Amino acid sequence: MKTQRMPLRRRRKGVVLIVSMIFVFIFASLGIAFCAMSGISAQISDNQRRMNSALASTDSGLNIIRFWFERVSIPGTVPPNSRIESIAAYIQSDLANNGISNIQTVFESSTITVPSVCLDSETGQSFTAQITQPQTDVLQLDVTGTSGAIDRITRVTYNISPRTSTAFDFGVATRGPLEMSGNVELGSINISVESSVFIESENGETALSMSGNSQIAGDVSISDTNADVELGNNCSIGGETGEGAMDHVLLGATSPEFPTPQPGYFEHYATTILEEGGDDTILENVRIPAGLNPSFSGGTVIRGVLFIEQPNVVKFTGHCEITAIIVGDGDISEPSTANQIEFAGTVDSYDVSTLPDEPQFADIRTETGTFLMAPGFSAEFGGNFSTLSGSIVASGIAFSGNAGGTINGSVINFSDEPMVLGGNSDLIFNRSENGQVPVGFTRDVVLHYEAESYSEMHL
Repeated sequence: MKTQRMPLRRRRKGVVLIVSMIFVFIFASLGIAFCAMSGISAQISDNQRRMNSALASTDSGLNIIRFWFERVSIPGTVPPNSRIESIAAYIQSDLANNGISNIQTVFESSTITVPSVCLDSETGQSFTAQITQPQTDVLQLDVTGTSGAIDRITRVTYNISPRTSTAFDFGVATRGPLEMSGNVELGSINISVESSVFIESENGETALSMSGNSQIAGDVSISDTNADVELGNNCSIGGETGEGAMDHVLLGATSPEFPTPQPGYFEHYATTILEEGGDDTILENVRIPAGLNPSFSGGTVIRGVLFIEQPNVVKFTGHCEITAIIVGDGDISEPSTANQIEFAGTVDSYDVSTLPDEPQFADIRTETGTFLMAPGFSAEFGGNFSTLSGSIVASGIAFSGNAGGTINGSVINFSDEPMVLGGNSDLIFNRSENGQVPVGFTRDVVLHYEAESYSEMHL
């Protein structure tokens, strides 16, 4: 029997090596991929860091500019289209006055530019800014923050509008101390806040002095933290006496704006010039020339506008009927003893809206809210009155004797000298129907940040 031989299979050498090489290649590729991904992730992380640093630079620049914008205050007389130029000048002046030299402003082509401001030289962080005025009452601020080669932009807007808090928010507002003696009362028709008092007295002096039976129905705000208050035993503030009265006195109060009087606003109404030696008893839209120093006896009737040039001492010695706005054209920054307006007798006052429907009063009938505007003039009231038809503004104010009655507005004293209320001067304030600022006054313009306008711009 023959034995059958089976053929032997030859082993294939090198297969394991090939497979191993394949796996080595695969793992090497994965390693390279992981290294590449790791590098990309590091680059992404670095870019993200730079972007965050750029955004941080933007926010820093925004906060810096917001700080200076909060200090901006320009006269309300600046034309709306010229406000951005005045804002640029104010900011640069404010920076210089505070010794800030690394922030500059450049005004050109109705645009304020803040050139690059370095925040961190080691990281290359800085910011620039551009301010434009797309509308008369809107300011647009674009801040570009930089970190290395990466920029981020933030945009916000500001409203350009008058201050909201003014001296006309008080019954009495005075830059100098307030002295009350005798049986003087500051009361109100509707609510006690109408007779509130603001005193901008400085240097730690006696800001408020009350003696006799003096009373203030509202509260008292004094800007000077170190001011003294002298309060007699029978005197009251906010309806309380003694220590309780002091609970109605706030020291270190924020000062409201004292709006700027504009006597020239009324000048064109005064078309008739008063002549020396004239015995005029009816004055309609009259101008009193400088140095005339007239004295009017009883029975004087004033209608429309009485415009008084400086210097002048004008006296009303007897009863007078006033359906007019009395204007003293003085300098608020340089009050003079040669400028005086005195009411010694009884005053019957009526709102200008009640003037006759005649051509010479056509426009004046709408000019309401002001009884006396006399910057640079002192004003003294010695006789009583039932009602004064608007606010009283002067550089030195005194009420004496039996002077008193209802005032449909506020009493504003621009003088640093004491405002004096004596005798039986009861001033009852009725401010509920008046606007914030009477006719003929302008408020400073400030910038109001609009938080909801914040947006991040992408390049």
